[in-house]
Amino acid sequence: MLALLVVTLSVAGPALAADADRGEILARRWCAACHVVSAGQTHGSTQAPPFSEIAGRPGFDAAHLALYLLLPHPRMPDMSMSRQEASDLAAYIAVQR
Repeated sequence: MLALLVVTLSVAGPALAADADRGEILARRWCAACHVVSAGQTHGSTQAPPFSEIAGRPGFDAAHLALYLLLPHPRMPDMSMSRQEASDLAAYIAVQR
């Protein structure tokens, strides 16, 4: 049983790898109205921190952020993201340091 789990995770791992380029597309489509999502963006909402600030926080972890994005939370609309989309978006945020 354990061997099956190890094989499944080793095969699924690369397929589920986060893609920051896809995350950038999602950020520009879904997040840019409130967050500053890139260095070239001049403004966002004063209620939402820029992605560079989020990525620069002590202890920032893209995997934890991806999980957070999947949970309903105040101040953000429910985007109904897939796990892959949340991982891609978190990877993009991580490169905004």
